[in-house]
Amino acid sequence: MTRLKLLVVCYAVMSVITLLVYAWDKRAAGGRRRRRPESTLQLLALLGGWPGALLGQRLFKHKRQKLSFFAITWLIAAAHLAAWGWVGLR
Repeated sequence: MTRLKLLVVCYAVMSVITLLVYAWDKRAAGGRRRRRPESTLQLLALLGGWPGALLGQRLFKHKRQKLSFFAITWLIAAAHLAAWGWVGLR
């Protein structure tokens, strides 16, 4: 497997994990159960799960009202895309 394919698989796996954690956290919020800390959700996004985080925010309408959290997720996504652009230009 090439490095690019491996990286794409890693992003896909992290995105699925992140999406599932968002779904679990949203469900816990409605049931007044223990929730995941925001730092955990942001860490998952930073580790490559940002597509799943953005999808989870949209699908579950989760963490969209808190502007600072929403903005950090988009900044993480932008940083990943900028890094990809920088590596691609080399």
